[in-house]
Amino acid sequence: MHIEPGVVDGAKLAFSYATAALSFGLIGKMVVDDLKAKATPTGLAARTLITTALVFSFFEVLPHHPVGVSEVHLILGSTLFLIFGAGAASIGLALGLLLQGLFFAPFDLPQYGMNVTTLIVPLFVISQLAARLISEKKAYVDVGYKDALALSTAYQGGIVAWVAFWALYGNGFSAESLSSIATFGAAYMMVILVEPLVDLAVLAAAKSLRQATDNGLFNGRLHRAAV
Repeated sequence: MHIEPGVVDGAKLAFSYATAALSFGLIGKMVVDDLKAKATPTGLAARTLITTALVFSFFEVLPHHPVGVSEVHLILGSTLFLIFGAGAASIGLALGLLLQGLFFAPFDLPQYGMNVTTLIVPLFVISQLAARLISEKKAYVDVGYKDALALSTAYQGGIVAWVAFWALYGNGFSAESLSSIATFGAAYMMVILVEPLVDLAVLAAAKSLRQATDNGLFNGRLHRAAV
């Protein structure tokens, strides 16, 4: 999902700063919503440290390959959301991406606004989608494959849509751009197939290890219904 250097440059970069500002606003809203849902500031801070470390490792350790207009990553956005909550997941995504740029990929820093938008806006979308799909009477450890697939598809589909937007915004409509976007989108179908299985495996592990996962280091909805 990283936008390659040169795809969007010059004066066009200004728009990415605006979308990044919007993304930071959405992060703020997700944090406030988590706190309203009885997350403690200390617990939220601890979860943020965990998600930041995980996101950084996802980018650096898990396989990622250039495909078409961008790179295919296994980001596990829906997994982070279900396990740690939207607030901690959003900050972790933004900070993990920034740390990668600062320490390992400084050439990605000019694209940070685009990349953080690509990660955060779909996360906000699935946080709203989850509120509609998953009953308030259900804990997240009881989420089934259908709902996990819907969340993963929405998140990864959002990433593909934003990558396509940045590519077309930077390079314009051309047969080459459209072909690269199609190749990238097709490759991301593998992520959409894999991520729900990861979600269910992690949720099953959390359910079986309730004594270790029913605490402030994890999302309050993980083991408890909202009502």
